[in-house]
Amino acid sequence: MMNSMGKICVVLVLVLLTLPLGAMAAAPISTIAPGNTVFLGEQGLDITAALDGSTRIGWWASAADIARSSPSNTITVSNPSSFSVSPSEFSGYLGSWYRINASGVICPSLGCSSGAKVAFIVADPNLDIRVDDATLGVDATSNGWITMGDEVSFRITTNLYQITQRPGVSAVPVEIHVQSPDGATYSSLINSAGTPTSVLDIPVSTSPYSTGPIWDTGRRDTYPYGTYQIWAECNVNSMKDNYPESGKTYTAGWGMLDQDTNPLISVNTHTTTPTTEVTSTPTTVKTMVATTMPTTVTTPFVEATTLLPTPSVVPATATQTKSPGFEAVLAGAALLIALAWSVRKE
Repeated sequence: MMNSMGKICVVLVLVLLTLPLGAMAAAPISTIAPGNTVFLGEQGLDITAALDGSTRIGWWASAADIARSSPSNTITVSNPSSFSVSPSEFSGYLGSWYRINASGVICPSLGCSSGAKVAFIVADPNLDIRVDDATLGVDATSNGWITMGDEVSFRITTNLYQITQRPGVSAVPVEIHVQSPDGATYSSLINSAGTPTSVLDIPVSTSPYSTGPIWDTGRRDTYPYGTYQIWAECNVNSMKDNYPESGKTYTAGWGMLDQDTNPLISVNTHTTTPTTEVTSTPTTVKTMVATTMPTTVTTPFVEATTLLPTPSVVPATATQTKSPGFEAVLAGAALLIALAWSVRKE
């Protein structure tokens, strides 16, 4: 008898081991305890424990006196083991939904266990993803550029982490989609240590949540340079299928350029450097030629024209030294006068 029971236990263990992790986690993530938060779009929820025997739930406006007024909206739950949070039915009635009886009395009057009165809280999901350059420690989403070779981490901000309040749930799976320049989508990414990380079920347990560096963009054989499209989505309990709203159950895609130089810096360099060369260097050269060089060259010529008249005076002085020729003429004239005087005396 014991051997038979042992064999049965072994078989059960083997069956459980063959089940995919997603199937094993599907039941807890859809089970709602009293006071848990549920999100627009979720379906197939088991709210049996949340209702605690009641078949109706009611919603009051925030300023209403719940103990002395009737609910603004009521819903009769026909199948508490498969409940849907329809956006068309609940979007205008976010917040706490209470268990009520047929007379509209809040469930604690009926002796609900633990005196709980809130069945569950309905919330509008939100989801956002940012791309961080883990090597530089900066948010790369703002400029849409990653240095080729840097490691990348992803930062998820969402209110879906509240799903971890449900029994047996430690994290909510969020899918990160990374689409390469040629259109291929990666199911996992490899970091600089060579460790692969699945991006199809990132376990988000807090907000914001960081994956840490999981993508080494320097692996050229796997991640070619170019523009990557990156977005995130959550389809827990088919919420995205039923509520496909950007910023709610999925994010808009980010175009992320992976290359070795920052395109913003490259543009500034090409537009600024030539301008500096044209306006600075030629102006300096022209200024030196126009204002300095001519002044230096002209001055000697001015001095030369000033000195030239001096040699011209020298010849005049030299001409005056030729006066002995003039004295000879005078001597000859005196001799003639003397001869004439002597002839006359005779």
